[in-house]
Amino acid sequence: MISSTEAHQDAAISLSALMVQPSDQVPLTPAQERFNDLLARIEQLSGLIERLQAWSDRHRYAHIQALRESVQLAQAHRKSLLLFVHERLQTADFTDRQQRMARGLVRGLIDQLAASADPQVQALADLYVSEEDTQETAQEQAEAAQRLRERIEEALGQPIEKAGQYQTPEEMMQAGMRQWQRQQEADEQRKAAKRAAKKAQKQAQKKSAAAEKGEVPPALLREADAKSAIRTVFRQLASALHPDREPDEQERLRKTALMSEVNAAYEKNDLSTLLRLQMQVTKVNPQNSARMADAQLIAMASLLKEQVTALEDDLDALQSRLSRELCVPVRAEAEEASIMQALQRIQADQRHSADSLEADLRRIQNDAELKRWLKEQWQLAKEQVQSSTDF
Repeated sequence: MISSTEAHQDAAISLSALMVQPSDQVPLTPAQERFNDLLARIEQLSGLIERLQAWSDRHRYAHIQALRESVQLAQAHRKSLLLFVHERLQTADFTDRQQRMARGLVRGLIDQLAASADPQVQALADLYVSEEDTQETAQEQAEAAQRLRERIEEALGQPIEKAGQYQTPEEMMQAGMRQWQRQQEADEQRKAAKRAAKKAQKQAQKKSAAAEKGEVPPALLREADAKSAIRTVFRQLASALHPDREPDEQERLRKTALMSEVNAAYEKNDLSTLLRLQMQVTKVNPQNSARMADAQLIAMASLLKEQVTALEDDLDALQSRLSRELCVPVRAEAEEASIMQALQRIQADQRHSADSLEADLRRIQNDAELKRWLKEQWQLAKEQVQSSTDF
């Protein structure tokens, strides 16, 4: 999405330098290839997270502020429309049908403004909640909800649970989505349980076979080797960075800061960071990894795999949070231009909404246009209710 910073470039070069390089005479072993692949994946994920966070820092606030301003302006226009239509209901010569349309429009505007807790809006809400209007609206909503229910149940292949308690299309749609999500989660849990059971069975078989031979299971050996490897690197760094052994004040402060990084990485089992710091601090030849036994590389790979999983989770969480906050899908692999276009589109949509409300307010200043506008809004509302039933 964006160009890397110098700091990230240095980190990327160091991480790449840790990889085992093939020679013309000796190709890489599977363990060496796996070690390299995991380092490359860590480098890729770290870069994606860093670049996405940097992009967010540059654009997030301005986008959210632009949306907030447009929404506030639209709400101000809705309130003006509400007050104007209410005033014309008291004085204009409306037919019974036009009065019903106007009252329906007023109730819709009140619903859209409910979150503002404006005293004028609240006063009109109390005024327009009549038993007759409420029953009429409830009946229309219940009919639309029933139509939507039939389509959702057809798509789900099963009845909606406790469908009778959902009386509006919105409630019915939310119930259908929740049930669909539960179906997906249940399917995934069943699959995960099968995978876990199969894995446990294989591990049990290996342990049983190893026990019969009087051997330690390979998984336990790899785990012990991994802990031993990360502990060895940590001890080397702790020895090299011990601040009490450094007479120079500036150098002692530098080593103290580096030791803080080492401690944080060790607590998280962050092997790649420890290896990078080891190369930086102790000037270890990065090609020492080429001389490691495959068993040691396999043990280290188990730690690197844990880092990959953690970084993938961090990236998913960052993408999900930004997607919610910015109201557009955000993916780290996407081109910056495409995400910026999506942000510009939603900003333009919000501005257009506010501009349309302002234009409506100017248009309906005479009664003839007001009546035409009421009819248009009534028809538009019916079409929106109908479209909401198209699952």
